[in-house]
Amino acid sequence: MRLREISAERYVREVLPLTAPLWAARRTFDEYVAQALELARSRYGRRHYRTVGLYDGSKLVASFKRYERTLHHGRRNIEAIGFGAVFTPLEYRGRGYASVMLATSLDAARAEGYGVAYLFSDIRPQFYSELGFRALPSRELTLRADALWPRRLSITTLESKDWNGIRRCFEQCERRRHAGFSRSSSVWERIAARTRHGLVARAGRAVRAYAFGVRAPERDAYVLDEYGVADNAPASTVPALLRAAAGDLRRVIGWLPPDGARDLLPKGATRKRNRAVFMMAPLSDDGRQLIETISANSSGDFCWATDHI
Repeated sequence: MRLREISAERYVREVLPLTAPLWAARRTFDEYVAQALELARSRYGRRHYRTVGLYDGSKLVASFKRYERTLHHGRRNIEAIGFGAVFTPLEYRGRGYASVMLATSLDAARAEGYGVAYLFSDIRPQFYSELGFRALPSRELTLRADALWPRRLSITTLESKDWNGIRRCFEQCERRRHAGFSRSSSVWERIAARTRHGLVARAGRAVRAYAFGVRAPERDAYVLDEYGVADNAPASTVPALLRAAAGDLRRVIGWLPPDGARDLLPKGATRKRNRAVFMMAPLSDDGRQLIETISANSSGDFCWATDHI
């Protein structure tokens, strides 16, 4: 058995038809394929993303998506490897192939100098726990839209010219945090390609605050992915922006925002998230210390839904 990189085109042909029932969600198969190829061919994808398979002889018996990100913890930068779409075809399940694949990948990442591995588990977190991953705070927040402060703002839909202002808002918020995912220019390009819905609050031409999310009338909710605010914006800017995003919908829902950003919203109902459970495995002493820091933080989750893989 050996690990091999799978070309994006081969992954589309051999793996995506099997995983689409699990992860395509509301996308058509053509949309599912197009987004996979878009990621692989992007600047981020060419540098920091791979599709990898475990082969038993010539048979592809398990596969995963491999992501690279940098995290900051205090003054230290920690290189991380992310696992997504871990999959074993039905006829090969129960033989330990996925365990061998991930354990081998973790050993290789440790030898290559990565400090931590991470993933978001939709099913069976215990499987990953047995490989050394630790489940970290993963919670959902629900707010009543009418509990958000109304305020007159100049709000428009997200435009391509807004990304520099959005990045500045994010970085200003991130400076308040002790640890988090860093975002290079290629990561921002990937986020921009994935973001289909966004609102921006302006002061003249400047971006004062932003929110990524989508209206879900069938759930009577605005589903929030991320927000950020400029340092000089009033405290009511983000709540007012989310109130405008919700419109006639009754709720604002989403992952519990990270510490620092969480303080910008009123209290709401929180509960443990059972899907997309955030997990990490230490590959170095720095990685172990980072995981301890995250585990001890009760004020917010570690990352935005935007960082989900």
